[in-house]
Amino acid sequence: MERHIEVPIDKKTAKELRAGDYVYLTGTIYTARDAAHKRMYEALEKGEALPLEMKDNVIYYMGPSPAREGRPIGSAGPTTASRMDKYAPALLDLGLTGMIGKGKRSEAVKEAIVRNGAVYFAAVGGAGALLAGSIRASEVIAYDDLGTEAIRKLEVENFPVIVVTDSVGQDLYETAIREYCKL
Repeated sequence: MERHIEVPIDKKTAKELRAGDYVYLTGTIYTARDAAHKRMYEALEKGEALPLEMKDNVIYYMGPSPAREGRPIGSAGPTTASRMDKYAPALLDLGLTGMIGKGKRSEAVKEAIVRNGAVYFAAVGGAGALLAGSIRASEVIAYDDLGTEAIRKLEVENFPVIVVTDSVGQDLYETAIREYCKL
């Protein structure tokens, strides 16, 4: 199924999405990679506030290249999501509704997705220049000292993703393999 949805994503909308759905996101998403996740996790352990509200938000695992003249951002392809698996369950438990990356997730993350009615999307790896075309604005909001790993607020329009793990635990990587083996 093809869906066009506004971000942030409420739980009701997240629960309607199914593994394999093609989704186009429009609105606000945030970027964060390994170093930013580690810093947020450490802040949580110390009882400190996070630099962004998790509730209903979507985090894109991406570190952009420098913007070309006249563009808000450079190439903006996804990074491997499993590198954030240590931190993702805690953020999902705080209300994070969506994550965008590439590759498989751990069982702990999949369980947290189901427990929280969230969703994991994949963006096409190797298509960073194409994906950047859907980004209308980019602003560093936290951890500027991390350079490309700083947390950014992105305004996106029709940003293309695919639902990989849905709120009921269906995993496209697993179902696609089974379907392929039938052929």
